[in-house]
Formats: sequence, structure tokens, C-alpha cells
Amino acid sequence: MAELDADLDHIIPSSILPPFWAKLVVGFVSLLCFARSYDGDFVFDDSEAIVNNKDLQADTPLGDLWHHDFWGSRLSSNTSHKSYRPLTVLTFRLNYYFSGGFHPVGFHMVNILLHSGISVLMVDVFSVLFGGLQFTSKGRRVHLAPRASLLAALLFAVHPVHTECVAGVVGRADLLCALFFSLSFLGYCKAFRESNKEGAHSSTCWVLLSIVLGAVAMLCKEQGITVLGLNALFDILVIGKFNVLELIQKVLRKDKSLEHLGALRSGGLLFRMSLLTSGGAGMLYMRWRIMGTGPPAFTEVDNPASFADNVLVRAINYNYYYSLNAWLLLCPWWLCFDWSMGCIPLIKSAGDWRVIALAALWLCLIGLICQALCSKNSHKRRILTLGLGFLVIPFLPASNLFFRVGFVVAERVLYLPSAGYCVLLTFGFGALSKHTTKKKLISAFVLGILLINALRCVIRSGEWRNEDQLFRSALSVCPLNAKVHYNIGKNLADKGNQTAAIRYYREAVRLNPKYVHAMNNLGNILKERNELQEAEELLSLAVQIQPDFAAAWMNLGIVQNSLKRFEAAEQSYRTAIKHRRKYPDCYYNLGRLYADLNRHVDALNAWRNATVLKPEHSLAWNNMIILLDNTGNLAQAEAVGREALELIPNDHSLMFSLANVLGKSQKYKESEALFLKAIKANPNVASYHGNLAVLYHRWGHLESAKKHYEISLQLDPAAAGTKENYGLLRRKLEQIQKKDV
Repeated sequence: MAELDADLDHIIPSSILPPFWAKLVVGFVSLLCFARSYDGDFVFDDSEAIVNNKDLQADTPLGDLWHHDFWGSRLSSNTSHKSYRPLTVLTFRLNYYFSGGFHPVGFHMVNILLHSGISVLMVDVFSVLFGGLQFTSKGRRVHLAPRASLLAALLFAVHPVHTECVAGVVGRADLLCALFFSLSFLGYCKAFRESNKEGAHSSTCWVLLSIVLGAVAMLCKEQGITVLGLNALFDILVIGKFNVLELIQKVLRKDKSLEHLGALRSGGLLFRMSLLTSGGAGMLYMRWRIMGTGPPAFTEVDNPASFADNVLVRAINYNYYYSLNAWLLLCPWWLCFDWSMGCIPLIKSAGDWRVIALAALWLCLIGLICQALCSKNSHKRRILTLGLGFLVIPFLPASNLFFRVGFVVAERVLYLPSAGYCVLLTFGFGALSKHTTKKKLISAFVLGILLINALRCVIRSGEWRNEDQLFRSALSVCPLNAKVHYNIGKNLADKGNQTAAIRYYREAVRLNPKYVHAMNNLGNILKERNELQEAEELLSLAVQIQPDFAAAWMNLGIVQNSLKRFEAAEQSYRTAIKHRRKYPDCYYNLGRLYADLNRHVDALNAWRNATVLKPEHSLAWNNMIILLDNTGNLAQAEAVGREALELIPNDHSLMFSLANVLGKSQKYKESEALFLKAIKANPNVASYHGNLAVLYHRWGHLESAKKHYEISLQLDPAAAGTKENYGLLRRKLEQIQKKDV
């Protein structure tokens, strides 16, 4: 659109208008904004989607990626999140392979480069949106709108709402989706250039390629399928030159003329629409078949408005959520990693002042829609309609209109819609510039927005570098969000600061009295601090609220065991296993209970179950060896120890336990070798040196025994058994010396 570009002449200098330089500037700026996140940690959802996701590791067959969700669970499972993004998981797997493990730098670098590439690609997308598709006789596009497309691409590149997608590794799903979404759109546009040059066959191939790219976008994230809707809108309004206002006027006048429809049919519109519809229907059908057991089950805390009984309350709150998303695009200063759990209280009456936000949103939207439909300027109609299309269509899967989603507000879902916002904002700057004489003021305002947003990107990228900064940054935005307090508490507990962790866990439970995970974690800390009564109360309440919460049942059993309530503890362990059949840690704790009750066979069976479910369960193996040793079953203890070391060859505690058994069986040489390996792996354990000294003492290597007794006592001077044995050894050495004299 030459007119809009002329209006932006004073904002965008002509020296950077050539496509190469424009894209270079956009790419450089986008890298600059998010470069700070390159050496960040894995944070928040990265732990589940990447670090704990077995689909990234080489021992998981590649074919499993097509049957698992984004988090590594089987799609057929009732507990699956149903997020089907196999191509995104495949890129994580490649990252893991080339990085040689879970090294976050490589993962973050890919995200930063992806955002930079998408921002560069947006220059071409915006060029089409602003300039349309008009070609010379030689097939070259005219009206490239270089200034408008560059400004919009810069606004997109520096938008702070993108930080979650770029700085959080799991945001790659949105980045890859946006990449193939843009390629699909540009491929669809390519069809009309080819139709001018080579005919319908080549055009159809580009349409089909666009549909395939849309399917690839959907395999990166579900939102990708919406590109087909945007392509259809573009085809109808830009290629078909369909005038909604003219159609409405004809309907109102009861004009029976169908000339416009004939023009569209002759242009092949209906054929292309049938291809897009068939492609979209095929994608949805395959997605539904793959999903297996139906849509995922979300809880009220994930999306409280969707659980409201009153339809009007639901509608009001959904629209309020839309207004919050619009505000994040307009003023992206208050950003939060999670907006659930009371962060946004429900609007329950028309008297709530927040209803004003709904009214403001719809006044703006209605005004834009009226301008998009009723303007006599065809360029203005096209830009506003396509800007609104880019804003609204990719957002539809997150709107709760078609199905319940598992969040209230999520910044990541605004990555694609922000492109539509940038179109509308750029058009607004052009219109403002046209109707004012203060051109320099407009230029300064635009430059100010770009600089402020870029600065906010740098600051927000720093907050995403580690979980401590990320979680604490949310306190000022969502102080009522129980999950924010829970995550800060969990982070503190992992660092060993239990006192501070308790404070945040208590606040999380206060804000959400049904927050069972906070109750479970708080109960665990209280258990470790021997505050058993309160721990039992919290864990009992957690399983009462969520009866299938297996971890809480197990922890309740541990507390009851500590309180000597053995029957209740056994029942709690059994209930945990009923709800989670493959639960090795619970079998381990059940075995400890049986050992305390001298039910040795039951204890061994429980620990054996734990090692079957989790062959690397060192504690279960150790307890089996020790129990068999203590009960005099040395041969069986030795067999179990050798089996364990074959599975976990570098576990020094297993070496130590087996060495004790071999020493009692008078296999001194082999026992010595295992003791020395255990000491080499962990040289500061007093019992390792003490028991090796006992072995030497029995074996008759008295000087070596003396050396290791002394090392053991240096490490643990209060060890009574070692002191006694050392005293016996010294007396024996003194007797030997007297005989020699």
C-alpha cells in the first residue's frame, strides 16, 4: 500500500529499506532482545517436558514419539495432557543428542535463533498483508510496502510477550508452529503468483504444499491448523476481492444478482476452499483418532471460569480473559509465568468494575470491524480485516469457545496473534501520521515503544534464566496465585531452606485450601522436622480432597509408620499402590514397614517388587542385602548383591554392603577389593574405613587394620564400635611387640 508507506516515510529511514538490509536489522534486533537467556537453566515446565521426558533419550524408540504426548506419557492414558507435538519433541531429542545430554545452552540457542528466523520471515508476511498480491506481466510483485512491513516486523521482534516462548525451552512448540504457519501462508500466496505464470496445475501444487505445511505446524502445536482459516480469509478478501459491505447492501435491497459469486467461482475460489476444508477435516479427524480417550481432564483451579454453573458468568469471564490478553499485547509490562490458581478472581456480578475492560475491548473490536467492513478504501479494508484475522484466528483454540483449555491466560498462545496486533498498530501509526503535522513526535513515540519493549525483553529474559528469579517476579503480578507461592516454596526446599519453604507452602494452602500438592510437600517437610501430628493432618486432608493422590497416600504411610501406627501405615501404602500400580518408592517404604514388624519375607518381596519396577533402586537392593546378611542368609545376600552390582556397577553403597557379606564368608580378597572401590568412590565415609579395618583385623593384616581404624576415627571420633575394635587391635599389637622383645 503506497499511501501507508508514504505516511511512514519519516519513521523508517530509506537507507535500510532494501529487503536484505531490512531483514538483517530485524534479525539482529530480535537476537539482541533475547540473547540474555542463552545460558539460562531449564525452568518451570522444562523439567517435565525435557529433563524428565524419556522420549528425548536414545533408548526410547523414535516410533514412540508418535504415540506419546508432549510430556512423554502415552496418549491413550486417561492422565495424558493430550498435547500432541511429536515434531517439537523430535527437535528436543536432536538437541539432547548433539548437546551430549541435558545442557540447556544448546536448547536455548535454538529457541533464540528460531525467533530471529521467524521475525525475519515476518517481513515477507507483513509485506503481503500491507501490499497485497499484485504482479507485473513478468510475475514480479508490486506494492511491497517496505516501510510498513519493516516497522511491523520490528514491533513483532521486540514484543516482550514473546519472552516465555523464547526464554522457556518448551516455548519451542509455539516457535516451530509459527515458523511453519508463516511458511504455509507464504506458500498459499505463492500459488497466485504461479497461477499468473504457469496455470492452474502449479497453483494447485502450492495450495497442497500450504496444507502440508499447515499439518506440520499442527504437529508442532495444535494451534497450527488455524493457518488454513487464515489462508481462506486471505483468498476470499484479497484474491476474490469479496466485499462484505456490498453483499450486505445487496441483501438489504433484496438484490438477486449473483455476479460476484460467478466471478469468485471462475477464479477457482470454491475449488481452493474445498481443498482447504478437506485438508482441515482430515487433520482434525487424524488428531481425534490419535487422541484416543477423548479430550484431557482439567481441574477447576486450571480454568475456574469453565466450571462456572451460570452460562452468563462463564461468558463474562471468558471475555474478561480476552481483554487481559489484549492488554498484554498493548502493555506487556506485567508478565507472569502462570495466571491460574486465584491470580484472576472470577467476575460474579455486573457490578464488578472489571466489566469496564470487557466494554472497552468490544468497543475497540466493533470499531475495527466496522472500519474493516464498511470503509470505501479497499486497501484499508484489506489491512484491517487481515490484521484482525491474524489476531483472532490463531487465538481461537485458546478461547474456550470450542473446548475447555487448561489455563486462564497464557502468554505463549499470543505469539502468533501478536503478528495481527503489529499489523493493526502499524496501520494506526500510519493513520495518525497522516492526520497530524507533528511528524517528529510520532517518530519519537514509535522509537520509544520499540526501545521500551526491547528493554523489557532484556529484563524479562533475565528473569527466565533461573527458577528463583522467575517465580519471585510473579509475586508482584499475581500475589493471589497459590501456584506462585508453591513454586517458590519448592525451589527453597530443593535448596535446603526448609524454614522459608514452610512459609510459602502455608501461604499457598491459605490461598487455595484444596491445593493438595502444597499440602503434600508441606507435610513432607514437617515429617522430616519430626512434626508428625501436623504432617499427618495435612496429608490426611490431601487424600480426603483427592482420594487418588498416590504420593500423598505414601507419605501419609511414612508418617503413620513413624507414629508406630503400623496397620494404618500398611493400609495407606496399599492404597497408594492401588492408585499407582508401578510405584517402586512405595514398595520400598512398605518393605521398611514389614522389616520393622519382623515380617522378613514380606519385606523382601516388597523390595524385590521395587527393584523389578525400578532396577536402579539402590536403597531397595541395599536393604535386601542387609536384611539377608542380618538373618544369616549369606549365600542369598551375596547373590542379591552381585545381581545389584551388575545393574548399578558404580554404586559405592552396594559395594560396601556386598563387601561386608563377602568378609563374613571369608572371601577376604574379593571383599577387600570392593571396600577399596567404595572408599575410592566416597573416601569420607567413616564406616567404609571402619569395616575395611575389621576385615583386615580378621584377615590378620594388622597394620592395614590399624591404618583404617585411625582414618575412621578421624572421620567419626564418636563411633563406639570402632573405638572398641581399635582398642582390641592395639592391645594385640602390644602383645606381639612384647613377645618379639
